[in-house]
Amino acid sequence: METQEVADRMKALLTEYNAKEEKTFEDILDFHARFERIHPFQDGNGRVGRLIIFKECLKYNIVPFIIEDNLKMFYYRGLKEWDNEKSYLTDTCLSAQNRYKAYLNYFRIEY
Repeated sequence: METQEVADRMKALLTEYNAKEEKTFEDILDFHARFERIHPFQDGNGRVGRLIIFKECLKYNIVPFIIEDNLKMFYYRGLKEWDNEKSYLTDTCLSAQNRYKAYLNYFRIEY
């Protein structure tokens, strides 16, 4: 993909995403899947994308999550299948979110 095409696709993605006042869990995952498909950087796209998910969850009072190694293959399948079947990525992220909630509960942090 050419640099200008990447820039145009990122601008369109950000414009569409930012037009939504309140973002849902699915909106955040949709942004992430589309961001990963655009692949705007030479390296670190996955890490940057997952950091954006974490930040957006915090911003919209959604419990964040971390994709740990044991979920990576499910996460990759979810990204690959996002347009056909949203439940793969959604369920993987909800599972990761449940694990994060367990950490919050352990430390008695309200969410």
